[in-house]
Amino acid sequence: MSSANVLSDLAGMLASGGVEVVDCTGVLGPDTPLLKLPPELAKDTPQIEIHKISEYDDDGPFWAWNWMKLGEHSGTHFDAPHHWVTGKDYPDGSTDTLDVQRLVAPVNVLDFSAECAADPDFLLTIDHVKAWEAEHGEIGAGEWVVMRSDWDRFADDEAKFLNADETGPHTPGPTAEVIEYLIGKNIVGWGTQCIGTDAGSAGGMEPPFPAHNLLHKHNRFGLASLANLSKLPPKGAILVAAPLKIANGTGSPIRALALVPQA
Repeated sequence: MSSANVLSDLAGMLASGGVEVVDCTGVLGPDTPLLKLPPELAKDTPQIEIHKISEYDDDGPFWAWNWMKLGEHSGTHFDAPHHWVTGKDYPDGSTDTLDVQRLVAPVNVLDFSAECAADPDFLLTIDHVKAWEAEHGEIGAGEWVVMRSDWDRFADDEAKFLNADETGPHTPGPTAEVIEYLIGKNIVGWGTQCIGTDAGSAGGMEPPFPAHNLLHKHNRFGLASLANLSKLPPKGAILVAAPLKIANGTGSPIRALALVPQA
């Protein structure tokens, strides 16, 4: 089948509902949960601000528009390699230089929502991933891998979403060995439904924050604060995760969309 026929068939399936577009994005606004960093590490991202320029009034009688203040890594967002010191030297490692061909790819959805509900400190191991592959098929080169935790159910409550206490944040994520295993499979990137691509306990791992450290060291991408992964199959969907083309950008809020075939 020619590529033209493939695209024509896809257009028909989208129009007929044979392929559903699932929004994997949380709402971006002043109430969006944002990462809170220890003061000895870095400054926090300032709370998102949305300011009205005009709304069919004396400042603009026929139009409404706003200006915004937000960090690159706010809400459902994309981490480019330049986000981390290990990826800082890639010439194609910022949001304006990366290869957009890599952003649209099959997605593997690893459902460990039950485990995460039982233990907010759940860590995904190689044994978990290999058991998932034995059931659903191997993860392929150039594919996205995301972990379903259903953490987006807390998106309206920042305290629950961050789930931090005097011992630190308690959110699920991958071990360093899992990220190394997935990089060995030549994935395009890794994503989670939590505030970042790493587990809450990742600061104490070796290396610290292994998802960030290792993904970006190998010019791979990260996705965080994803939503609605419960609407995606384990395999068979296509994920579109495109950051804004920010000059020298280290990341960007995104509208993550999944193309999901219907039975």
